[in-house]
Amino acid sequence: MSTTLDTPEQTRMSTGEDIGAWRTIRHGIRHSPELVEGIGWTLVLAVLASAGQVVVPIAVQQTIDHGLRGPDGPDPAFTTLMALLAGAAIVVTSWASYAMAARLFSTAERGLATLRVKAFRHVHDLPLLTQNTERRGALVSRVTSDVDQVSQFLVFGGLLFVVSIGQILIATIVMVVYSWQLALVVWICFAPLFLSLRYFQRKLSAAYGTVRRQVGHLLSAVSEPVVGAAVVKSYAIEARTQERIDTAVERHKSASTRAQGFTAFSFSLGGISAGLANAAVLVVGIWLGQGYLWGEGITAGEVLAFAFLVTLFVGPVQMGTQILTDAQNAIAGWRRVIGILDTPADLVDPGPDGRTLPKGAIDVRFDGVSFSYPGGPEVLSDIDLVIPAGQRVAVVGETGSGKSTIAKLLTRLMDPTRGRVLLDGIDLREVSESALRSSVVLVPQEGFLFDDTLAANVRYGRLGATEEEIVDAAEAIGLGDWLAALPDGLATKVGQRGESLSAGETQLVAMLRAQLADPDLLVLDEATSAVDPQLETRIGRALERLMSGRTSVTIAHRLSTAEAADVVVVVDRGRIVQHGPHAELVGQQGTSYARLHESWVAQQGR
Repeated sequence: MSTTLDTPEQTRMSTGEDIGAWRTIRHGIRHSPELVEGIGWTLVLAVLASAGQVVVPIAVQQTIDHGLRGPDGPDPAFTTLMALLAGAAIVVTSWASYAMAARLFSTAERGLATLRVKAFRHVHDLPLLTQNTERRGALVSRVTSDVDQVSQFLVFGGLLFVVSIGQILIATIVMVVYSWQLALVVWICFAPLFLSLRYFQRKLSAAYGTVRRQVGHLLSAVSEPVVGAAVVKSYAIEARTQERIDTAVERHKSASTRAQGFTAFSFSLGGISAGLANAAVLVVGIWLGQGYLWGEGITAGEVLAFAFLVTLFVGPVQMGTQILTDAQNAIAGWRRVIGILDTPADLVDPGPDGRTLPKGAIDVRFDGVSFSYPGGPEVLSDIDLVIPAGQRVAVVGETGSGKSTIAKLLTRLMDPTRGRVLLDGIDLREVSESALRSSVVLVPQEGFLFDDTLAANVRYGRLGATEEEIVDAAEAIGLGDWLAALPDGLATKVGQRGESLSAGETQLVAMLRAQLADPDLLVLDEATSAVDPQLETRIGRALERLMSGRTSVTIAHRLSTAEAADVVVVVDRGRIVQHGPHAELVGQQGTSYARLHESWVAQQGR
């Protein structure tokens, strides 16, 4: 099974590169409708903030042409009125800008919190098969780094975008009123930049899509050796590990440098356009004022006002190059998050309409079950198996024979490619997720523990359990004295991934968690393969009590488990080749089970 999304088809599915920018934004808003809540009032405030910017240039023009150079000389009253009007405009503009920013901040953070929660929940809704097609660090980057890029753009770039567009439109309208000739000059100067925006948008979109992917690869490269620090030190592979990280850093640097190169070029083009516009306005304005060009003359106040208006025009355009960069970076991240949200959850939960399982030991049936991973050969082929309620079954076989896949299908971590898995005659696909998890519990090969207390980890079996109920569960499977001997009892901190406990103690916590869940069907996936030898006897007793009164299926390498089972199922190359009690199968010389048992006995030195 691939651990990364390497093929072009997988990459497009995952990142959504075929989705255009506006389509991405619309799609993202559907996932986070809070982003457009109250957008009408926000736009009104944006108009106020933008319109207020042109009041000062108009006031300056009126003051010069009518307050200072009027037909009757300077007019102090008119000049004072214009100054008060300009001051009022500044106050209103500042208030509107603040109110608009506050609304944008609030709606953006609410919408992105929804997006982050949805993405995280959907990752857990995806089957393990789908999750395993991408590195964990890359998945984490989608919920964290990619959403942060969207947040920065919507909170800051989005604010600047709204204000900038308003300023450009209003400044253009007033410029045309003052002098259509000068307005035309300004637009001609910026025409090359505007005409090239589509080109830069495509280039930046592709470049920043690569950057976001490299961020995911970088996080994966850094997180894996952190989690596997003991292996790195034990095998002295620090240099090789550092080389992998250096390679990931170099690729991220190269991708970022290429993207910033496009940004720098577009920014320099904006600077050139701004310089040309300012120079052209002064030159053409003077010519118009002197009557050297077509049309009516222009007053000194209008030329000065026009200089202010050009500043209002140039500023947003220059800033637009940075906004374009942030937008493409954010949209690239948004596509990656949407790629996760749009990945279908292959294991469909029927929800409230799903069926429930009766309480008590469950009978199991595999009816013509086959399974294959995408693009690979069949791992299981035509499995027919009946397990009566209350029976203890051990599934054995060589590594890679498909026995662990049986455990995953039985607990519906995956669905069969063909055939049905039935519990009490009910197809697992018809059982609601909540009902299934309350009746069927998997004790995995490595009982994962969270960085919390022992009690908090055990409560994953039943979240509302009291400490007394946890202690009772421990006593029921013979772990009461072990629990009492821990330094802080149930308050003992287990550390990250249970590092404060031994491998055997970690398995004891997993078994205690399963006992607290009180399942009707217990599936143990090689749960005793990594036990502490000193705890083997205790674990064996705990398992014996844990399986009592329940249907149990154990995926085992230690054939001592098979010896104690009611029935042994032997899997070889994805098919059941033998089925029956240990005593019967071990006597069938030359068979798969006999060879496995002989090999195991030799290893045990019997």
